Amino acid sequence: MPSRAVTSLLAAVLITSAVVPAAQAAAPGDVISSSHVTLPLFPVPVNARQILYRSTSATGAANTVSGIVLEPPKPWTGAGPRPVVAYAMGTQGLADECAPSNQLRKGSEVEIAFLVQAVQKGWAVAVTDYEGLGTPGTHTYAVGQSEGRALLDVARAATSLLNVAKAPIGVFGYSQGGQAASFAGELWARYAPELNVVGVAEGGVPADLAEVAAFNDGNAGSGLVFGAAAGYATAYPELPLTDVLNARGRAVIERVKESCVVELALTAPFTRLNDLTTTPDVIKDPRWQARLAENRLGTVKPAAPVYLYHGTVDELIPFSVGRGLRDRYCARGATVQWTALPLAGHIGAISAWGTNALNWLGDRFAGKQATSNC
Repeated sequence: MPSRAVTSLLAAVLITSAVVPAAQAAAPGDVISSSHVTLPLFPVPVNARQILYRSTSATGAANTVSGIVLEPPKPWTGAGPRPVVAYAMGTQGLADECAPSNQLRKGSEVEIAFLVQAVQKGWAVAVTDYEGLGTPGTHTYAVGQSEGRALLDVARAATSLLNVAKAPIGVFGYSQGGQAASFAGELWARYAPELNVVGVAEGGVPADLAEVAAFNDGNAGSGLVFGAAAGYATAYPELPLTDVLNARGRAVIERVKESCVVELALTAPFTRLNDLTTTPDVIKDPRWQARLAENRLGTVKPAAPVYLYHGTVDELIPFSVGRGLRDRYCARGATVQWTALPLAGHIGAISAWGTNALNWLGDRFAGKQATSNC
């Protein structure tokens, strides 16, 4: 396994030698570089290309994001162009080596089963690594405004690479990926209206980060709170964090930035953010509250149908957060198919229901009318 320093250096070299610098790329979704790669442990035939593409940060700046595009080797025989799944992974961590495209190349990606299912159906899959994950800089973890753009732009990049400009796009994600998918659904109509998004399948969505942080602060998922704090401070430099950390806090945040998901979960569990800072309740600062509000889901009606599911005993993202998103979408007149999964925890829900979410996207690709149970 390459060291984190080597991984970052390789990413920097790729960007430096890219065909089109991100700041000069004509539009979000432009492919900067593309290379064929092998996925030695992918259990079905697939053509894979690791890419760098132009995207947009949470504050509107041009940036470069990496990802991977998976294409079945057999020609598509269905009606119209081959469908594309814009796939957002759940929490991978913040270190570059955790990027989904890197993990797929190493054979360590835990969500591979759903990618395989999609490829076996004949669909292409476009996976984003998110901002700062696999490219220089800190990953803007849990910042939905950045994630949603990165996901829509990897779909743009894939349709360009595969020459399927009018392909139906299905958006899929769970947990952090569910946040990205949901933001893609909310942003699509004004950010990437040329894409033919036909449905958004999302589960375990951390729709309200203030509520999720309060639930996890001092509990087993406190490492996720610290990861989100690092991500937000990176995305929004005006947010106070680095300058209010105590010695322990500086050590924890540095460890978080170099962690993949298992290490992240084990970083300072049952620790409160107040234990790491010299200023109490830092996220109650108006600057933090404003940015958290910008990243709260449900303030915009998704322009595409939504398939939303959540475990009733989710130990990381409270069920009330998912149900609240359902309520806000329904109140805005969205088409929502909602499923509450009794006695399912965070991992249990995606394990039990992820295939159903993919099949729901298949119905959208087939042109079937989506129904709502609001």
